[in-house]
Amino acid sequence: MSVLEATPPAVRKTALNAVHRQMGAKMVEFNGWDMPVEYPAAIGCGIINEHLAVRNGVGIFDVSHMGDIRLAGREALAAVQHISMNDASRLAIGQAQYSALLYPQGTFVDDVIVHRLAEDDYLLVINAGTREKDFNCVRDNTRQFDCRVDHLSDDFTQIAIQGPRGVDLLQKLTDADLKLVKFYWVTHGTLCGLKNILMGRTGYTAEDGFEIYIPSDEATSARVWYAILDAGREFGAIPCGLGARNTLRLEGALSLYGHEISDTIDVWEAGLDRFCKMEKPDFIGRDALEKAKVEGVEMKLVGLEMLDRGIARDGYKVLDRSGSEIGYVTSGSPAPFLKKNIALAYVPPAHAAVGTTVNVEIRGQGVSARVVPTPFYKRPKKAAKSESRQAST
Repeated sequence: MSVLEATPPAVRKTALNAVHRQMGAKMVEFNGWDMPVEYPAAIGCGIINEHLAVRNGVGIFDVSHMGDIRLAGREALAAVQHISMNDASRLAIGQAQYSALLYPQGTFVDDVIVHRLAEDDYLLVINAGTREKDFNCVRDNTRQFDCRVDHLSDDFTQIAIQGPRGVDLLQKLTDADLKLVKFYWVTHGTLCGLKNILMGRTGYTAEDGFEIYIPSDEATSARVWYAILDAGREFGAIPCGLGARNTLRLEGALSLYGHEISDTIDVWEAGLDRFCKMEKPDFIGRDALEKAKVEGVEMKLVGLEMLDRGIARDGYKVLDRSGSEIGYVTSGSPAPFLKKNIALAYVPPAHAAVGTTVNVEIRGQGVSARVVPTPFYKRPKKAAKSESRQAST
């Protein structure tokens, strides 16, 4: 093996990496990125405090590891329709929708958020660990369309301002009227002196909030990060890491690539069929999904609430009451806001009905759990009609 072959890929850093380290964040490698998992208790943080800040007030996340692909041109809509499972023709200018890129067999390349920025201009926000794969998929499958495909992933620092007071915080920093921006819509405005900044009322925490896209240089990124934290003091804003982001999305039963969705799981199994518009013109994966729908699924994604003491961790076996293995946990942890131990898991349809009791194997022992409705957590109705990143369009 050559020296080059033996050299592991360099861990990437966002423009805010130095800021996280200065603030004492605990850093971890995540999908090839050096990212904060939590901030120190000395400044009022830690995973539980960060989680509760988002549920009750506002929390600030660096999500610049996420990727961005732009499709623009005369046939941009046709290209987006071909590569994604949702119906982008329903989008008004300034609207966004949850969708996914699929393989021909109906399984997931990645889940994405599609934003319609202008008449023939679409922005796809993609996951960090699938950046290059996603771009190659989009580029290779849109060559027949008259549109430009640009990989903009390194052009932006993306900051998520999440929680019921997020709109109040961001309004202090921008001239855009955020009251006019509905959930899963976007706007542009001046932010911290920066002009024409994209601000989307989206997120991955099952809360209200915004994600903003600013130039990715370190000085600008740091200035805006600290300005957001300073403006948020009156609302109890604190920085948040990947640990809280994961527990927040799990309470909202939001899928994570490599866990609830992957290249071996199809749309029906994942329970995301409400976002798959089979009635629209042909798209990649449609034929396979039609066949799979007729044949029926062998596994279904369900929510579990632990009945006995124990935490169902990712990858743990799910057993029937006789002790036979029937499935596996995709994501599991304590739920700080709900004060329960919860999990998402794949089980056969015969064991997927709400109220069904199963066991999760923890340290060689079967620990009792019950299938419960998802999402585990829903935002209060007064906050908004849509409760999650996976919104209804």
